[in-house]
Formats: sequence, C-alpha cells, structure tokens
Amino acid sequence: FDQATPFYLLTSKGQLMPANKWYQHYFLTTEKYRGLSHLDDNCHAATLRTTLSAGESVTVVASTQPTPNLNGENALSIRQQYENSLLQAFSSSPPSTPSSPHPLTPPPHPTNPWIEQLVLAADQFIVDRTTPETPNGKTVIAGYPWFGDWGRDTMIALPGLTLATGRPEIARPILRTFARYLDQGMLPNSFPEANDTPGYNTVDAILWYFEAIWLYVEATQDFELLAELFPALKEVIDWHVRGTRYNIQVDSSDGLLYAGELGAQLTWMDAKVDDWVVTPRIGKPVEINVLWLNALFCMASFADQLNEPKDDYERLGAAATNGFKRFWNSGRSYCYDVLDGPNGDDASLRPNQIFAVSLDHGPMLTPDQNKAVVDACAQQLLTSHGLRSLSPSHPDYIGIYGGDRYKRDGAYHQGTVWAWLIGPFVQAHLKVYKNPELARTFLRPFAHSLSAGCVGTLSEIFDGDAPFTPRGAYAQAWSVAEVLQAWQLIEKGSLLAS
Repeated sequence: FDQATPFYLLTSKGQLMPANKWYQHYFLTTEKYRGLSHLDDNCHAATLRTTLSAGESVTVVASTQPTPNLNGENALSIRQQYENSLLQAFSSSPPSTPSSPHPLTPPPHPTNPWIEQLVLAADQFIVDRTTPETPNGKTVIAGYPWFGDWGRDTMIALPGLTLATGRPEIARPILRTFARYLDQGMLPNSFPEANDTPGYNTVDAILWYFEAIWLYVEATQDFELLAELFPALKEVIDWHVRGTRYNIQVDSSDGLLYAGELGAQLTWMDAKVDDWVVTPRIGKPVEINVLWLNALFCMASFADQLNEPKDDYERLGAAATNGFKRFWNSGRSYCYDVLDGPNGDDASLRPNQIFAVSLDHGPMLTPDQNKAVVDACAQQLLTSHGLRSLSPSHPDYIGIYGGDRYKRDGAYHQGTVWAWLIGPFVQAHLKVYKNPELARTFLRPFAHSLSAGCVGTLSEIFDGDAPFTPRGAYAQAWSVAEVLQAWQLIEKGSLLAS
C-alpha cells in the first residue's frame, strides 16, 4: 500500500533478482493441528545467486534503510565480543546462595559448553522498558514468540537471568521499574501494550518480587535500593492483611492467605479458555502460602537491615507458620495442594508443594516432611525435563499437550511438564540429600534439549508422557533461568563438599 515502509534486501556478493511471486493458500500443518488459521499467503520476494569458494562467506541484509552497513565480518566481530563479555561475567561470578552470598574459591565455573550457551540464551530475554521516570528501565520477555513481559515470570526468572550469570547491575533497574506499577499491593500479571492498562490478575507475582529482592540484596548488599523499595513493600503487606483484589486477604483464623473468586485464574496454573478456568484453585494454595510466609520472613530481615520495626512481620509470620501445619496430609505423606476451596481440601499431587522445601526462609515443614515431599515429587512428577504439573495416577492427568486451544489449555497444568520447576526441585533435593553429584544428573538432559526444540535455548513445556516432546513457547525465560540457578547451587554445593 502507498504508506508502506520500504523494505530493502541487499547482498555483499552476487546478484539479487526481484521475483515478487505470491504462493497463496499455503497449508500450515502445525497451525491446523493447533486449531488456528492454517492457510497463509507467502511472497517469494527475490532470488539470490552467488558463487562461494571454500572458506568464503556472503552477507545478506534485510533493512528498512536504503544504505545499511554491509560489513558482515565487523558485525560478527562485534557480536562475538559482546557474547564473550557475557561469558566473562559468568565465569568470574562466584556461586552463592542467600545464606552465603560471598565469593568462594577456587574459581567457581569450570568451562561447560552447554551451560555457557544458556548464559547467552539468558541475555535474549532482557530488554529495555523505558518510562519518563526510568529512562534506563529494563524488563524480561517471558517467552518467544507469544509472551511479553509478565510480572510473575519476570520475578521468578530474574535471579537466574542476572545474578547467576554475574550481571546484578541488570537486576537493579528491573526491580525499580516494576515498583512503579505496584497497585493495591499487587504487581501486574501482564504489562500493557501502548495505551492499555496493566492487568493485575495474579496473586503470586508480588510475592515472587520479595524473593527476587532478597536474592538481589544478599548478592550485592545494595541497601540503598532496599531502603528505596521498603516503604512500598510495607504497603504491600498492609494490603494483603486488610484485603485487596480477587478476595486476596489473610485469614485471621489461621494466618494463611486466601485468594480467588469465580472466573479468575490467579496462580501460575492460570489456563483459561473463554469462561472456563481449568484449574481455578480458589482457597489457600500451598505455594501461595509458602510465598506469603517467605515474604514475611524477608520483611522481618529487611526491617532488621534498615533498623525498622519488625514485630508485625514476625507476628504475622508466626501465625502463618502455625497455620501452615494444616497443609500436611498425613494419610498421603505430602502436602494438600489447596485448603478451604469450594469443594474442601484438594489432595491432588502437584509440584506446588516443592517450594515449601526449596525456599530458604524458615522451617515450614519438619525434616521428615521435607524428605517425604521431595520423594513424592521425585517418584511421580520428576521427568528428564522438569516436573509434571499433576501426578499420572490422577484421573484428570493428560500426558500429551496438543490439539486445539481447548485441548491444549485443558492439558496445560494437568500433567504437562514444566521445565522451570527443575530449579526448585534441585534446590529442595540438595537441602534434603546434600548430594551435588546426584542433583547434577537432573540437569544433564537439558543439554540435549538445546537442540531438541529451538536451537540454543529451552522450551516452556514438554509432554508429560515419553518421549517428552518440547511444546509451548520455544524459548522461555524461566526455563533457562532456573536451570542456570540450579547449576550454580550445585556448583556451590560441590565446592563446600570438597
């Protein structure tokens, strides 16, 4: 059309011959399988003819500029220098945990090609999000090709993408940028495109924010940022105590956090098709209350570090710790997934309870219960590419993620394997069994995943049934981040054991 931006194809060698030939009604097999529009029109824009001898190369440029740079060797050199700087930052950053953030010797990261590739993949998710107040703002793209920057995904992925890769300076502007979007004690689930308003239908994004800040401050000792964010964090706790959107409120009878209403999907198990919420989890989800307890422990620690009053957070934490005992299902030797739901307590074996073991703040379960949770998850949920979202023994289990939208979203959290859950599982397993070598075996299959889906990165999800075919977004931030973070924890465990 007349106002179209011109598009230029150029080559450093040979001849480009315009074709402008259309192939109409091109049949797209995968789109048909997924219930999407499956007929496409493709334009053969041009044909490139060139002759290359052994060792020669050709540069092809696609641009909206009529005279772009055609120096492919220089562009490649600049990119290689940048990637080398990423690997150097990673190799010089010591493994650390919240309880031991200080450098360890000997050098922390032996050369490992597939882990180094994940370091490069991690950088692909970090992008600019500028505002008038934060011109250098950053954010995290949750996954390619479908996702933008999501509050929950960003906070879960942030430590792995920045701290584990030796780039804490990237975490700081992201944490500051997100603070500007706090509203009624909540972070947005998804950020708006132009002229849109943020959506706040998430109970856990803000709770993961506390953990991200905790890990960042422990790694950097950046108390200046902590002091800047602390008033907003206080307000978050206040909102949750008195109540905010979607019936999110502390239950004074047991100190636990209640969340949910009909038609809303608030936890990370958030599939919704039209008016159908597949796994609503209304009530007191186990991981939400783990994160609530975790946030209270973080706040008490933050208050200590800033010489602020901490009694309220300790009181709330003590009440929630006592109330958390209700989650233990002694008949099945693992935790209920949800308490006080519309249909009572949900005893489905899901991976959400693993966070009660993996997060470091406060003993939420006894040592024997910790071991029982890890064992249950290992026996029924663990695969070579993460944890299943539901036990195969459950009648609602679906082992293959595929088909149209209803079938795919219906399977999303009903057995589908989520790669990011390998991170908390490894952390929990290390805590219980203290065996870094065994924990390392849980990560090795991901080396093969780098060539199984999108080359050089990790997929969002995998089928729950063998051969665990990669599905969903072909590059997912928290999948990459959690494998990197788990690898770092294992390296630290190996150093401490040596």
